[in-house]
Amino acid sequence: MWIVFACLSAVFANLTAILCKCGIKKTDSDVATALRTIVVLIFAWIMTFVVGSYKDIANVSAKSFLFLILSGLATGASWICYFKALSMADINKVVPIDKSSTVITVLFAIIIFHETNNLWIKLAGTALIGVGVMLTVEKKDIKSAPVTVTEAANSGVTENNGSVSTETVLSDATDEGDLQPAPANVNTKRNVGWIVFAVLSAAFAAATAILAKIGIENVESNLAAAIRTTVVLVAAWFLVIAKKKTHLIKGIDKKELLFISLSGLVTGASWLCYYYAIAKGVVSVVVPIDKLSILLTVAFSCIFLKEKLKVKSAIGLIIMTAGTLLMAIFA
Repeated sequence: MWIVFACLSAVFANLTAILCKCGIKKTDSDVATALRTIVVLIFAWIMTFVVGSYKDIANVSAKSFLFLILSGLATGASWICYFKALSMADINKVVPIDKSSTVITVLFAIIIFHETNNLWIKLAGTALIGVGVMLTVEKKDIKSAPVTVTEAANSGVTENNGSVSTETVLSDATDEGDLQPAPANVNTKRNVGWIVFAVLSAAFAAATAILAKIGIENVESNLAAAIRTTVVLVAAWFLVIAKKKTHLIKGIDKKELLFISLSGLVTGASWLCYYYAIAKGVVSVVVPIDKLSILLTVAFSCIFLKEKLKVKSAIGLIIMTAGTLLMAIFA
């Protein structure tokens, strides 16, 4: 049964990525994260009341609370980095790197939880996923990649470091649209920056799974998800307030707000399925199955968002899928 829930988690995770991309075209990524976490939190706590697990919160041990809180903080950090990367690059570039957290998670699961059954198959699958990720990493063409006026302004470019100021970029805008050739150093920042944020997202995601596995011991999965989400909410809003972005909430496009809310709902569903699978199953198998959502995500991004997938990246995805299926079926 836990394998079924792991598969459902993958399906919902795919919808999350697509809806998130649609919701942050104009909306600040940090604000989007904070808003969607509210929806996830409401959904998570409703589920605890539906199954009646809210009554057990007083019985949760201090150790479980600690690791669930740490897992929540790691999740918040992963989300923030993930949304930032999505706001800077295409889904089919960001998601494969984010899903590389599988490699880190499996290795830690083997070491920490001693999940050594069919060890060589797990290691072979992990190696394939790693190779696939390397092939999917794409760098944008610095000379030709366009950037919106808003993105250039948000890049923090100033004349103090010898580059073109944001005022210059804004003054060059025409009535024909927002897309303008960006200064070389703006494109360079975007070219490297999204990769950094995607890698950080993967690292924090791996920490999330390991910490959650420890914290969820003897805790009902819905209750564990609700506790973690509460921590994520606090962390997300702390960041928004610290960066003084609360004023951006009023200007959010209603259509994007709808997509952000929907992404919160499917995220909540994905989490509930994911943590049930982790609680009942084997981490080193659950995580690879969950990461299979990458196939659906890339397919949807190409069909609905008109994003292009290069041959090298397609080969990388095939290799990643092969490694995941090897672990899911035989490990």
